[in-house]
Amino acid sequence: MHIRFDVPADPDYPGRVAAALSRVRLRRYGQVGAVLAALGAVGLAAARGPGWGEQLTPLWIPMLVGGLLAMLYAPWARWRARRRSGRYAVEGSYDITDENIMMRSGSESGGIAWEGVDQVRDTTEFWIVYVRGNPATVIPRDLMSAQDAETLRAFLAERGLLQAR
Repeated sequence: MHIRFDVPADPDYPGRVAAALSRVRLRRYGQVGAVLAALGAVGLAAARGPGWGEQLTPLWIPMLVGGLLAMLYAPWARWRARRRSGRYAVEGSYDITDENIMMRSGSESGGIAWEGVDQVRDTTEFWIVYVRGNPATVIPRDLMSAQDAETLRAFLAERGLLQAR
């Protein structure tokens, strides 16, 4: 297998990549925030009931507020990543073979060997490549030809790396 495609110097592309990677990395904040907010709301409602008094209220309000802030952190971080990454728009390319993924962006290049890849997750726009359980890079499907995308999908499925959405 040998797939090569170029990445144009689109100011929106780095922001989309940053948003996709941060969405994966920050998912836990939303989940933990929802749990904290729910516990805070239930505790606050129970503390207002008969027999509880007002002594536990100082515990539940910060838990509720902290949960809400944790839930808002991920969207804020994605917005900030998109805003800041727009100035990194440079031409680049991907060169994907049976051995590795080579990426070039401007004057810098790097690669990831397939042996180090744990899994690849399929999203609406990208394949997110995980190395040691962490999202390492993305492969943009919309910049590839349909034939190359299907070839890569078959390669990933054959190696047992592809995880469904």
